[in-house]
Formats: sequence, C-alpha cells, structure tokens
Amino acid sequence: MSAPPKILLLDDDQDLLDLYREILKQLPSRPEIFTSSTGMRALAMLESEPFTLLVCDLNMPRMDGLQVLSIVRRKFPELRTVVLTSVLDEQFRSRAYALGVDLFWQKPSSEREIQQFLQSVESVIGRDGNAGFRGMQSKSLVDIIQLECISRNSTVLRITNGPLTGKVWIQDGEVIDSATDELGGEPAFQRILGWKTGNFESLPAEPGRPRVIMNSYQGLLLESAQAIDEAQGVADGAPANGSDTSHKTATLSRFPGAEFILVLKAGVDQPSEARGLENPQPVADWVKQTLGQFRALGEKLQGGPLQQLQGLGSHRHVALAPRDDLDFCVGWEHNLSAGKISESMKKVLALWGS
Repeated sequence: MSAPPKILLLDDDQDLLDLYREILKQLPSRPEIFTSSTGMRALAMLESEPFTLLVCDLNMPRMDGLQVLSIVRRKFPELRTVVLTSVLDEQFRSRAYALGVDLFWQKPSSEREIQQFLQSVESVIGRDGNAGFRGMQSKSLVDIIQLECISRNSTVLRITNGPLTGKVWIQDGEVIDSATDELGGEPAFQRILGWKTGNFESLPAEPGRPRVIMNSYQGLLLESAQAIDEAQGVADGAPANGSDTSHKTATLSRFPGAEFILVLKAGVDQPSEARGLENPQPVADWVKQTLGQFRALGEKLQGGPLQQLQGLGSHRHVALAPRDDLDFCVGWEHNLSAGKISESMKKVLALWGS
C-alpha cells in the first residue's frame, strides 16, 4: 500500500492554517497535513523531507508567496504547487503561473467553492506526471512563454523532453535566444515548441545574453506554429503549402501587431482556419455568439450591416469583422489604439480578398 501524500500548507494567519488544515483532511487521498506560518520555515521543511504538494498564500510579511514559489521551482521542480489567496490581481495570477504553479485559487467562501477546491487539489495530487508540461495545469509550452512575456519577465526557461534539453532566454518580456543540443536561435525555438510533453524550470535571468532572435514574441510564436503545422502536413502526406485559405491565414498571421487570427465560415461551428491559438474552438464559439447578438441588434435598430467590433483589454485587444460568407477574429497587441486596429483590420480584409 502506497504512503499517503504529504501536503505543506503555508499561510501567515494561524486561524486560516487551522481552518484549511481541517478542509484538506477531507481529501479522498487522506493526506498528511503539515503547516508553516513563514516562508523560511516552509523551505526548511521542504529540505528536510519529501512533500507531494505545497499550498501557499501570496500576501505574507518578510518573504511573500511569489518569492517562496520562485525558490521552490528552482530547488524542488517536481513539487506540485497550489496558490490559495485572497489577492485578486491578474498580475499576481500571471506571475504565479509563470513560476509554474499547478493551480491558482481564491480562498473559497462557500461550501460549493470548498468542494470545487478539494476536487481540484485531489486532481493535482493524482495527476500523471508524464502528461503535458509540469508546472502548468492544462498549459502548453506556448501558454507558458506567453505568460512570461505578457508579465514582462526576465528569465531562462529550461525545458526537458526525455533525453532532449533546450533553453529559451526571455528578457523584459521578449524572447531573445533559444538553444538545443544542436540548434540555436529561431530554429531551436521551433524545435522546442514542437515538444508536446516534458518538464520546465524557470531559472534566473542572464542580462548579458546577446539578443539573437529579433522577432517579437507574438510573431515568433505564430511563425513557429506555422512551421510546425507545415511540417506535420508533410509528415501526413499533405502538400507543404496547404490550401489557398491556409496560405492566406498564415500570411495574415504575420501582419504587424497581430497575435492571432481566426477565420470562420458562416453557418459552420468549427473554425475554418486559425493561427496563434492553442485551442481555437472556445474563441470560435464566442465569435459566433457575439456576432450573432450584434447582428440581431443591428437589424432591430435598422442600423445597416455590421462592419467591425472591437474589444480592448489590458493584455490584448480583439477585433471582429464579417466579409462575404466569412467571419474574422484577430487578436492585436494591447498597445495599439482603437483607430490603429480599425485601420489594420481594413488592411487585413483587403489582403484576404487580394
């Protein structure tokens, strides 16, 4: 019979430590629960014996949760980590995921939320360590790199895939270099991005590393995804250049400022073409629903045909536009103005029709 999992619970509030210790005892795996009220003591406990999971608060004096997680990721890369916090800040969430946490949870306040939390923690404890990239729940390597760049972090990602090893250097939110055993620069980045499983570590930044990759991280991810798709097409016996629609989508994905492009055919639920999206179906569903609602509103108000919709966010802007029997959704860099996006969308549609 295997030994029960060991969970280390870290929070500077003793009352919350007592409360969540009792909550975690309800887990079906019947774990042993250990507690610590300081980051230094928690690290000392991790040094003294192996643990399965660290559940960590963020807002603590002297050594906060992000500092603890940064050290844990370097010293104990196989340890699974969960953030449990009352801090509602997207930057904290992005930084925590960039450090490799498996879950980020707001402290539950109802019985339903507690049960959801327990189910998620149990899933993390029992997760197969060979699926996906360790450190990110349901995240691909593309997601990991995007989170680092969106947070404007400086770090070195060390990725292993069985006997294969690679590194990606990120400085101030941009990918500046990459290397595998036999490749460097963009070819190495494309090779690493093709790995589907493995482990990754976030290592200290190397400010003196010269910049070899001059492409923006958005363009780099898009071009790498295209190269991987084309290589897969050749492997499957399809022509490397794909269909005319695929070629147009790949061309538009390199438009300055574009982070992703999605093309939908009217009346079809599945995306016709997509570039730069790891999982395009949820975006396609949202596009279909949003455009349908605004088209209905336009008809009700007799406002004429829909031309373009824009949504402006803190990390990314999105623009939707119909053309003939197709609907377009393009993700744009967050520093672009609404006027610039409108102008760029017109150019994108013109290029598609050319």
